Amino acid sequence: MGKKVRLKYLMGIIIIILLFFSCVNKTDKNESDKQNNITVNYDLGSEEDDIKTIHVFVALCDNKYQGITRVSPSLGNGQNVNTNLYWGALYGIRTYFKKSNDWKLLTAQKKKGAILERLIFKHIEKNYILIADAYDGKYIKQCTLDFLNGSCGNQKDTLLINGRTIGLGGNASLLCYIGHDGLMDFQLSETFVNTDGIKRDVIILACYSKRYFSPHLKNANVNPLVWTTNLMAPEAYTLHDALAGFINGETNEEIRERAAAAYAKYQKCSVNAAKGLLVTDW
Repeated sequence: MGKKVRLKYLMGIIIIILLFFSCVNKTDKNESDKQNNITVNYDLGSEEDDIKTIHVFVALCDNKYQGITRVSPSLGNGQNVNTNLYWGALYGIRTYFKKSNDWKLLTAQKKKGAILERLIFKHIEKNYILIADAYDGKYIKQCTLDFLNGSCGNQKDTLLINGRTIGLGGNASLLCYIGHDGLMDFQLSETFVNTDGIKRDVIILACYSKRYFSPHLKNANVNPLVWTTNLMAPEAYTLHDALAGFINGETNEEIRERAAAAYAKYQKCSVNAAKGLLVTDW
């Protein structure tokens, strides 16, 4: 084979490879655009109606990749949203909120990468959208980073629902973390400093979350509505009832009281014990 023939042959291969990756990139972009431009069969009101967002970051329970007390293989499978303790199980976010009379599930999106599934709920009475992201348990560090970066305003995003812009991350009114406290297992070198002057509300339902998250949030300009002082079960009922108070415009202490009452009911402990675990402010 002569030099010219070989050169043409190689050029042909290169062109085919470039065309292939071009098609892949277009497919990925189209899929991304589709996931961030959503149409639902639900009236979100007029453009004049302000819609606020609650963004919930859920690190799926994972026996293999997290330093937790082991649970059953199905509950602790951090790659299975359908059976996971914090998502598809009885008191997981997906199951509990779908059964709630306060929230309407608008859509459930299967995703790729660190986030396995995204749920979008609308509050039945108030103009609140709840976005819940289920992170593969293997990527608990990424889930923690995304929550912290959103809380301080360094990470902001949006999506469109029926043409309405909905804020994510730092564009949300309230950011919540649910799951194992990965900061007990790994350290973060990043800093989380607020630069836009906006104080965001946060709820952190994980073991010893006040102790482990407060050093990272001290310069983030956040208002901790509920976080914890000891070991806890970060199941959905605590968050659900805390959100009821938040949406009603209640004080930090009133929101904490709701969270403690729910925790006491389902964990069968005294309200005082629950209040010792679930605290508010700094």
